[in-house]
Amino acid sequence: MESCEIFANLATIPPIFVRLDGRAFHRLTQKFGFLKPYDNRFCKAMVEVSKDLVAQSGLSPVFAFTFSDEISLFFNDLPFSGRVEKIDSVAASFAASALTLALSSAEPLSFDARIVQTNTESAVEYMINRQHEAWRNHLNAYCQHALIEEGMDANSAAAYLKGKPAQDLHELMHKRGVNLAKTPAWQRRGILIMKKEIEKDGFNPVTQEHVTVTRNKVAVNCDLPLFSTPEGQEFIRSLISGKR
Repeated sequence: MESCEIFANLATIPPIFVRLDGRAFHRLTQKFGFLKPYDNRFCKAMVEVSKDLVAQSGLSPVFAFTFSDEISLFFNDLPFSGRVEKIDSVAASFAASALTLALSSAEPLSFDARIVQTNTESAVEYMINRQHEAWRNHLNAYCQHALIEEGMDANSAAAYLKGKPAQDLHELMHKRGVNLAKTPAWQRRGILIMKKEIEKDGFNPVTQEHVTVTRNKVAVNCDLPLFSTPEGQEFIRSLISGKR
C-alpha cells in the first residue's frame, strides 16, 4: 500500500527554511495566565524549544529564528533525503512535544510546518521579512494591550489597529508614555539560536598533556541587528554560509 501514500516521495533540495507556527496559541494566554503584551515565561519556553530543535532533534538546522509563536529553521543539508512529509511532520511534532514539556502543559500543544525553498539572496529577503513581521507583531501587541486595558474589547481593538501605519502605532503608544523603539530588542527583532564552536582547555590522561579541545555550544542571541541594514544583511549571509 506504500504506492497509495500521497506525496510520500515528494522531496526538496537545500537550502530551505522550515517555518513552524503555533496552532491556536491565543488560548495559551488564558490557560497559563501569560502576561501581555509579552511574557518572559512563554518567550523562554520558545527559546528552549528552538535550542532543542537545533541541538537535539536530529534535524540539525544551521540556526533557528523565533518570535511570538513562530520558529524558522534554516537548512543547508537536509535530513530524510529531503523528503517534505518527513521534514515537516518531524519538525512540527518535535516542537509540539518540546513546548508541551517546557510549559508542563497537561494538554497537548501543536504546530504546523511548511517548507520555503530559498537561495542566498532570497534567504536574506526571508529573514528581513520575518523580522519585519516580528516588529509589526510587537507594535500590535503593545497597542492592542493598551486599548484593551482602557476598556476596548479584543475584536474592536484589532479592528481599530488593522491597516494603521507603524508611525500611527508609535504615536498611539507615545501618548501613553511608551517609546516602542526602547522596548527590549528581542521583542522588536526576534531571537536567534545556533550552534557555536568554543575552545576549552582540557587534559589528556593518556599523554598527560594539557590540550585545547573544540566543543559545540548552543548560543542564544537576543540583541540582533536590523536585518534590512547592510550590517544586518552581512550578518545573515555569514549565518547561512556557516561562517559565524
